Amino acid sequence: MLIKVKRGWELPESAVTPEDIYLNRRQIVKALGIAPAIAATASVLPTGMAMAATDPDPSAGLYPVPRNEKYTVDRALTEEKEATTYNNFYEFGSHKQISRAAQRLETRPWNIVIDGMVEKEFEIGIDDLLKQVQLEERVYRHRCVEAWAMTVPWSGFPMKQLVDLARPTSGAKYVMMQTIAESKAEMPGLRQFWYPWPYQEGLTMEEANNDLAFLVTGMYGKPVRPQNGAPIRLAVPWKYGFKSIKSVIRFSFTDQKPKTFWESLQDKEYGF
Repeated sequence: MLIKVKRGWELPESAVTPEDIYLNRRQIVKALGIAPAIAATASVLPTGMAMAATDPDPSAGLYPVPRNEKYTVDRALTEEKEATTYNNFYEFGSHKQISRAAQRLETRPWNIVIDGMVEKEFEIGIDDLLKQVQLEERVYRHRCVEAWAMTVPWSGFPMKQLVDLARPTSGAKYVMMQTIAESKAEMPGLRQFWYPWPYQEGLTMEEANNDLAFLVTGMYGKPVRPQNGAPIRLAVPWKYGFKSIKSVIRFSFTDQKPKTFWESLQDKEYGF
């Protein structure tokens, strides 16, 4: 059983505006023609908050996507509010209540570098990438080494589609992935200097091409949330959650086994 004790600074559930009411308010605001005033006000908000307050995710119209019934689990889905408020994302803090802090993450523009042992290195924006892949929904169980698990309807595309787009050379044996780590103001966990930032993870080429390896861009029929690894993260359900790197900005193909984040900290407990 998961028992959570709210901290003094956390809002009670009764103080949170339900999503349907929030969305309805946005429609009313738009109808009244006062959106420009809100946009002007947003320009003086702290960094990372203006976009969240005024601009919807440009990929929102892509969701929900068709579910691939080949990938299901025999258990109930985790409630969305649990999956989006109980999160590991060390760049925002080493506790589970980072969902609010993660809203600082700016997910547009978001460019992804494809480099290393590929026919031609390139950079691609997330929205351009989404135009070149086939999105689907898969229900996967997400398991943590801390002995908790969630069952989540992820939206995204097979990692093999990105591998095919990257066109790695025949000598590539691994793909290394890297999480964004640019601003300590945006990601306060980066101030914890004892961690080997940036967060890195890796898969063998065989794993990257496995049918189960999935690049997530959405969840619960919506774009994936910042606290869950927006705008693109990995889901590999046959491995523990620490392998499922969040907010990826680089895919590097190499013939050398990459040193991963947790492996660098404690290789006897966290292997490749």
